[in-house]
Amino acid sequence: MNINGYVIAVLIGVAGAVVLAALWAAVYRKRGVAQIDEARRNADRILDDARKAAESKSKEADLEVKEKLLQMRSDFDRKSQQRNDELKTSEKRLQQKEENLDKKTQQLDARMAEVEKRDRAIDGREKTLEQREGELGELIEAQRHKLEQVAGLTTDEAKRELIRGIENEAKLDAAQIIKRIETEANEHGNLKARKILGMAIQRMASDYVAENTVSVVDLPSEDMKGRIIGREGRNIRALELATGVDLIVDDTPEAVILSGFDPIRREIARISLERLMQDGRIHPARIEELVEKVRQELDQKLFEEGEAAAFSLGITDIHPEVLRLLGRLRYRTSYGQNVLMHSLEVAQLAALMAVELGVNDTIAKRGGLLHDIGKSIDREMEGTHLELGRQVLEKYGEKREIIHAMECHHGDYDPTTVEAVLVNAADALSAARPGARREILENYVHRLERLEGIANSMEGVSKSFAIQAGRELRIIVNAEKISDEQSIWLSKDVARKIEAELQYPGQIKVTVIREMRAVDYAK
Repeated sequence: MNINGYVIAVLIGVAGAVVLAALWAAVYRKRGVAQIDEARRNADRILDDARKAAESKSKEADLEVKEKLLQMRSDFDRKSQQRNDELKTSEKRLQQKEENLDKKTQQLDARMAEVEKRDRAIDGREKTLEQREGELGELIEAQRHKLEQVAGLTTDEAKRELIRGIENEAKLDAAQIIKRIETEANEHGNLKARKILGMAIQRMASDYVAENTVSVVDLPSEDMKGRIIGREGRNIRALELATGVDLIVDDTPEAVILSGFDPIRREIARISLERLMQDGRIHPARIEELVEKVRQELDQKLFEEGEAAAFSLGITDIHPEVLRLLGRLRYRTSYGQNVLMHSLEVAQLAALMAVELGVNDTIAKRGGLLHDIGKSIDREMEGTHLELGRQVLEKYGEKREIIHAMECHHGDYDPTTVEAVLVNAADALSAARPGARREILENYVHRLERLEGIANSMEGVSKSFAIQAGRELRIIVNAEKISDEQSIWLSKDVARKIEAELQYPGQIKVTVIREMRAVDYAK
């Protein structure tokens, strides 16, 4: 094939391709026009649908607005009607009040007119009364002059005589009434009191052992004294320093004496010394170790003692610290009387009397048990055992009734409950009964002399005698100077003076005896 033929073939191929392309372009142009027409028709249809939907929404919105307007108008009409009704009701009420005020005003006017009439009548009566008072004054003055002339006394003298006579009569009447009331009260009160106290005492049986400030420790042999003293006295010094008590080693055979005012320290020293002798190892280090161990054991024992005391009375809700302080009273004495045993006895006596009287025996029992709780710490802290006991009970949440019963048992506070009075009486019974406490002879004699001195200092007293260990004071008066009625007042005056000047357990009976002797001679 030559070049010309090749070119012609190429030209023919290109021409065929151009024609084919033109044909395809025409086909696609027709299709595009058809698609554009279809798209326009779709767009018109969508616009018509949107226009129709918008018109529908607009109509629905118009309807909703109209409905809301109708609802708001109906609500407004209803509220307006309610407001109108309320206004009408208020108008009616105001109209009624105005009518009532008019009626009251008319009534007040009528009353004012009546009051004015009464005022005028009263003014007239006052003028009449003033005239009559003047006339009566003149008559009284004339009568007074006549009485002074007849009696020979002035008005002031007559008043004094009259007052003196009335005062004497009143004193005599008062003394007779007091005597009658006291007689009746004594007849019934003494029987009831004796019955209650007798029953309480009969149901109590307690023994007391006089305790002192020393403890004796028995030794297995005389050689033990040397071991206790130690080389150059180092063992005895270590023991005294660790326990705080004095260890006395004298000529007493097979015994040493522990001396100290604190019974708990003496007990720690006694137990420690006995265990040292059993152990056999007696030297300062061992002494300090054993004393500390015994102190911890005794602290637990004190808690158990207090718990056992409370449990014996049926009391189970006392704070553990209060129980520990209560156990310390086991090693505390008062005039030789063990304070824990005394507290138990007071609690039982108070509870027995409370049951007989029909009052709260639980408060009386608890107050009696805790009435001396302050004595467990009064050697370590400043203050009376009453104040310390109140602080302890308040700290550990005791009830006010219990604290009040505790603080009234020495008469420092006036009791306001029956239970407080019973605790006071039970304390006096437990402490004052024979053999319960020791008393120094000099103090005892001095108290008797003071009692007789108070009685002898009163006017009209002939003799006085303190009997029954100072529990009763009998006074013999001069019958010519003191009458029966004055004897009653004398007994009260002596009793008040004893209360003011002396301190004593229990109570003191004051008996005034007046003997009238009539003497004549037959001739």
